[in-house]
Amino acid sequence: MNTDPLADMFTRIRNAYVRQHEKVLVPASQFKANVLKVLKEEGYIKDYKIVTVDKKKSGLITVYLKYDSEGNSIISKLKRVSKPGCRVYHRVENFKKVLDGLGTAIISTHKGIMSDKECRKLKLGGEVLCYIW
Repeated sequence: MNTDPLADMFTRIRNAYVRQHEKVLVPASQFKANVLKVLKEEGYIKDYKIVTVDKKKSGLITVYLKYDSEGNSIISKLKRVSKPGCRVYHRVENFKKVLDGLGTAIISTHKGIMSDKECRKLKLGGEVLCYIW
C-alpha cells in the first residue's frame, strides 16, 4: 500500500530521467493525470497517455519524458512540498516564485490543479503540491 501516490509518481519520473528512459509507467488516477496535464502545459514532459488494462482495474499512465538537444533532462529538480502528514496551504499573495520565476509550483485549488502562474492570474490559493525546475 502506498501512502503518498503523488510522491511515488515523482520518484518514478526522477528515476527514469536519471536512467534516460524515453517513457515511464505509473499507476493511474485522475489526480495524477491532472498533475501531468500541468507538467505538459508547462513544458516539463512531452506527453502522457492513460492506458486502461481492464474495466475493473485502474490501469496505468505512460509518461513520455522530455530531453534537451544535448540529451539532458528538462527537469533538474522535482520537490514534493505538501505531504500526507503535513499539508501546506497558501493564499495567492503568499506564493513564492520558484527560482525567481524560472520554476513552477503546482497548486491544488477548488477549481482544479494548476500552476502558480495560473493561480496568480485567477487570484486563487490552495495546497502547494510540488516545486519543479
